[in-house]
Amino acid sequence: MSIYVYGIAEAGSSSLPEQADGIGDPPRPVRILREGDLAAIVSDAPEDLRPKRRDLLAHQHVLAQAGSSGLVLPMRFGSLAQDDAAVTAVLAERAAHYLQRLRDLAGTAEYNVKASHHEEAALHLVLAQNEAIHALVKETRQAGGGSQQEKLELGEMVATAMQAQERRDAALLQHELQPAAEAVSVGQQSTGWLANLSFLVDSDHIDSFLAAVDQVRGDHPHLNIQVNGPLPPYSFVEPPPQPPTSATPPTPPVRRPRRHGEKVDASSPQSARIRNPMRQS
Repeated sequence: MSIYVYGIAEAGSSSLPEQADGIGDPPRPVRILREGDLAAIVSDAPEDLRPKRRDLLAHQHVLAQAGSSGLVLPMRFGSLAQDDAAVTAVLAERAAHYLQRLRDLAGTAEYNVKASHHEEAALHLVLAQNEAIHALVKETRQAGGGSQQEKLELGEMVATAMQAQERRDAALLQHELQPAAEAVSVGQQSTGWLANLSFLVDSDHIDSFLAAVDQVRGDHPHLNIQVNGPLPPYSFVEPPPQPPTSATPPTPPVRRPRRHGEKVDASSPQSARIRNPMRQS
């Protein structure tokens, strides 16, 4: 039977959820596998594992309970290992890495920010900014709606302009919120969203980050911005890849300026994409 992995924590954490209800129907009991200074939070995996709402919520609940008194490196839903020995082998092999990530990410939380357009407001903005489209719309109306070909051409122009506006707004959202965060991870695009961004936020600066979100909402009312957090730092478990050696110095990662009196950790992540050592179902 495969082993389902929820997350990785320090072995001495006081909130590791022994015997909590995990995924599955009936729920599989959660147990802890310890190896050196690390512990993996696991349960047996159901044979028909699928991203059902019940199991997604169970995954989140286990991580919330485990993280109530300390950081847990969360695994994405569906992280599996062959057996207990495979899990502890990974803990032993990557012990230095996981312990460093636990130190780097202590005192932080992830906030996922997605954005879409309020269509009517975004269309008005595009028309106001594009004189050619605005003029063509006016001409078409004066001509009683125009020919079918003219309607098609107008529709293509508007669609192209709206796509360009989406790209500008995605860049604007990242630019405006990034200074209030420790790091940013750009997520995969999904239907209906022009931006899918995850921000690593210092626990002491959460109010400042949320204020920055509200500021963007106020300054750009054509944007529909949704925030989900605080979350375990799913998108920042792995450090950023090292750039290849070349004659050209690499572009430094963008981070907010350090506030006066803050300590600088040279090993702290700049941004990251998650890469699980466990296979995905």
